[in-house]
Amino acid sequence: MSYARLCPFDIKLEAGLRSGRDKQCGANDPMTNFVNRRQFMIEWGHCDPAGIVFNSRFFEFFDWGTWTLFEAALGVKPHELGPTFGIMGIPLVDAGARFLAPARFGDVVELTSRVSEFRRSSFDVEHQLLVHGALAVEGKETRVWAARDAADPSKIKSQPIPPEVTACFAV
Repeated sequence: MSYARLCPFDIKLEAGLRSGRDKQCGANDPMTNFVNRRQFMIEWGHCDPAGIVFNSRFFEFFDWGTWTLFEAALGVKPHELGPTFGIMGIPLVDAGARFLAPARFGDVVELTSRVSEFRRSSFDVEHQLLVHGALAVEGKETRVWAARDAADPSKIKSQPIPPEVTACFAV
């Protein structure tokens, strides 16, 4: 298995929002401060009849945020994550949100996503959605690095997250 495309050097870092990496990814870096930002416009299909985003749509936005975060950090397209790392995916096992202000049809919003903690085989992703620069929604996901169970391929089981992966989220 090759990790040749890991840790691209043309990524944004939260620490001072400088472009590029100051150093190569290192497996011993303690922090997971890599932040991915995405701006998009709220479309009518995201909204309820009152023109505000329907609450379940925020979980869809969080999912987008996680996949684009991993793509930016690892340099691997979402559909290539499984074949590249020998896993079936990063399934969601827990999610939550705090709704502070509405997002409305036509708003241009910014979604920031970052891994707040890596454990042996699971990790937490924090999301913030800003509307007009103000925090509107906070979200959190817990996901598992998972592969098909060799004993029963109809089941999945957690796998240790490779240090090469976690290193790409370190600043």
